[in-house]
Amino acid sequence: MNKRRRFLLQGTAGLGLLTGAGILVRAQTIGDDTMTDADTDLDQTVADTTSNWQQFAPAGANLPAVSDTLELDDTVWRERLTPDAYRVLRKEGTERAFTSTLLNEKQRGLYLCAGCELPLFTSAMKFDSGTGWPSFTTMIDGHIETRRDYRLFLPRTEYHCSRCGGHQGHVFDDGPAPTGQRWCNNGVALTFLAAG
Repeated sequence: MNKRRRFLLQGTAGLGLLTGAGILVRAQTIGDDTMTDADTDLDQTVADTTSNWQQFAPAGANLPAVSDTLELDDTVWRERLTPDAYRVLRKEGTERAFTSTLLNEKQRGLYLCAGCELPLFTSAMKFDSGTGWPSFTTMIDGHIETRRDYRLFLPRTEYHCSRCGGHQGHVFDDGPAPTGQRWCNNGVALTFLAAG
């Protein structure tokens, strides 16, 4: 690591930075840019969990496919969802930090879209970001779509369920290795399905 980069990291270590989303982000130690065998193993583990997510489902679970698109009119969505889930999933709202019961969920299983039950994340992808929202290092391939969000003065990457279009949250580049990503999700937009 060069001296300038080390100085910058040491100068910011332990400080929180406020992002355009108003989310507290902790400074993280960044290692050398060289890949090791351990890094390769972690990358393979991430690839395995994003494509082999079915191993986190309970036996006999009947889960929808992305291709089973779910399009409902607004009246049906209001009947189907709680008011908080409707506000987040259909109106792109944000729940208050530290209010989700999923923050402390530690069982093996799947995190499903609360609007249509499409699996979006596995328990192996989850980590404690300290932000107050369920956070994940990656997502299940093909189950999430992203787009740029310009509602705040800084552009962010917003993501939605690929099956029903329900708003889930935003993805940031301040997560842990190996992806460096933090998929910051509204807990009310998810349900948890335990593996067994």
